[in-house]
Amino acid sequence: MTQHRGKMGPDANVTADDVATAAGVSRWTVNRAFKKDASISPRTRDKVMQAAQTLGYVPDLRAASLASDRSNLVALLVDDFANPHKLVMMERLTRILRKHGWDTLLVNTLDRADTGHALLNASQRRVDAVILIGIQFDDETLAAAQHARRFRKLIIFARTSQNPDTISIAVDDVAAMTEIADYVRARGYRRPFFLAGPRTVSAHLSRKETFLSRWKAHFGTEPESAEVPAYDPILAEAVVTAVLGNRPRAEMPDVLVCENDALAIGAVDVIRHRLGLRIPEDIAVTGFDDVPQCRSPNYRLTTYRQPLTEMAEYLVEVLESSEERDFDRAFTGCLVPRESA
Repeated sequence: MTQHRGKMGPDANVTADDVATAAGVSRWTVNRAFKKDASISPRTRDKVMQAAQTLGYVPDLRAASLASDRSNLVALLVDDFANPHKLVMMERLTRILRKHGWDTLLVNTLDRADTGHALLNASQRRVDAVILIGIQFDDETLAAAQHARRFRKLIIFARTSQNPDTISIAVDDVAAMTEIADYVRARGYRRPFFLAGPRTVSAHLSRKETFLSRWKAHFGTEPESAEVPAYDPILAEAVVTAVLGNRPRAEMPDVLVCENDALAIGAVDVIRHRLGLRIPEDIAVTGFDDVPQCRSPNYRLTTYRQPLTEMAEYLVEVLESSEERDFDRAFTGCLVPRESA
């Protein structure tokens, strides 16, 4: 008696040839049926899928990647999960990658030392590329990964890297922060305070330097600034409280320009709930990224929106290209004025 192997789950002994025979099609047609967006009629695809289900056939993706020398798998290394923009980026990246037939291996890099280990680990898993959207990596880590890696591309997403062995896909921080500085000046603010995030060497943001130099060029003085060790609203609260908590009202800044929305959200909470001041009447606040919380009635944050969809679509273009050229690209976003400034 013949047993229907599909009832027992996938059978490793069933081949595409078996499915082709059962469906009355060629093996080539079977392979096409399992490819996303392949040119095959719905009727033929249904016939192949029905035969595959009956026989318990599942295509061996690893074997297919070995045959094509491409796995269509990328490793996504992420840290600073306290930053709400990371979740926005992950959603956008994974959705667009998936739409184009790319899968992701998500790795939470716990600390700077773990990033190097994660990069080397990714090189052993047949990923086509590694995408870094964190802050915990340095030149030594990137150099070690470059030396040992088996993946084709090492991509820094949403930051600019000067490392020649990486590809940077980021917003144009200089243009963006120049627009913010000009907006703040045009709104009549004259005592800005810049709240920056952690400084990194290998892949950095140029927002603080751009704002300070732009302001100094106009007024001849450099604004005050402070640094938060991570893009974390709670840590931002602590820094803003320490800097402004005991300051006389006459010496307060009239606007806090924050390097990203996570810092701005923490700053808003301190200004309102610890200092008892009004936004924007007493102190205005600007952010950067336009995370969903910015639209909340609690914040209504003036910020700068990164073109994440356009950046993610370009990432796919980079992944699928076999060219050897400079893929670095800076994108232009847009200022989003709201009630906070």
